[in-house]
Amino acid sequence: MAKPVYVKFEMPKELADKTYELVELARDGGKLRKGTNEVTKLVERGETLMVIMAEDVSPPEILMHMPALCDERNVPYAYVPSKAELGNACGLEKPTAAIAIVDAAKGKPMLDDIAEKLKALKK
Repeated sequence: MAKPVYVKFEMPKELADKTYELVELARDGGKLRKGTNEVTKLVERGETLMVIMAEDVSPPEILMHMPALCDERNVPYAYVPSKAELGNACGLEKPTAAIAIVDAAKGKPMLDDIAEKLKALKK
């Protein structure tokens, strides 16, 4: 069996901005988990609604496994340009490479909308 290739797709700026907004909504009323290891465990257990990763993670190998894992478990995932901005959106004072939305609360309709747009981007 061939190894899955790490495929990264281009996120339009409006969609990335909307994704940051979703993270803020989930932070305020829902439930987020931060950090690559924590996010990986949640995806493996099927306990996450969406994964959001930063594009500027170095080295990129840190997140290389995530798209294939998310695809395998049917978890939508998105990219945002900045790990600093992603950390800020979830209320941290330090950058974060990846977050998982466990409960979107009031952001659920937005999450569903973003997930649909992401499906279209990956085709």
